[in-house]
Amino acid sequence: MYSNDKWKIRQACHVMKTGGIIAYPTEAVYGLGCDPLNADAVHRLLAMKQRPIDKGLILVAANLQQLKPYIQSLTEEQLQCVQQSWPGPTTWIVPARLNVPVWIRGHHTSLAVRVSAHPVVQALCKTFGGPIISTSANRSGMPPARSALQVRRGFIVPVDYTLHAPLGGADKPTEIRDLRSGKVVRSS
Repeated sequence: MYSNDKWKIRQACHVMKTGGIIAYPTEAVYGLGCDPLNADAVHRLLAMKQRPIDKGLILVAANLQQLKPYIQSLTEEQLQCVQQSWPGPTTWIVPARLNVPVWIRGHHTSLAVRVSAHPVVQALCKTFGGPIISTSANRSGMPPARSALQVRRGFIVPVDYTLHAPLGGADKPTEIRDLRSGKVVRSS
């Protein structure tokens, strides 16, 4: 990463820490992100997307350690299963801790989490110091943005900061699997 990229990452993290919403590249599409523990930021993000709170959102992290405050302890078998796919483009639905706010998990007892291999996402989460919200940059029902320009055109209210960088090269958004049942909820 170039020093200018590090500055952009620090700027994006500052925006999130002060309650802002960022757009950033992920494996296949641009994502929207914010501090998951800032209720106002998450509610604003949901309003931008026109997404109901009950669906829940994805937390993306640099490593499993960052997700531990949000998820219940996993069995050895479950841990092995997620670690075989991370870092990478698989999102897992796992049991959430009881204290995880409803604005993150929706009306579920579970939570969608991913440890990304994308270098920008890795740098964002490491610099931020924990996981961030990760949801596709689009209004509900619309195709996800695959460029910063599409992000800008896709919302009436603009995001607070857009991190310009290449996507990860995947054709479709990440696969989502339920850890307890093994069922594929969304295929990649």
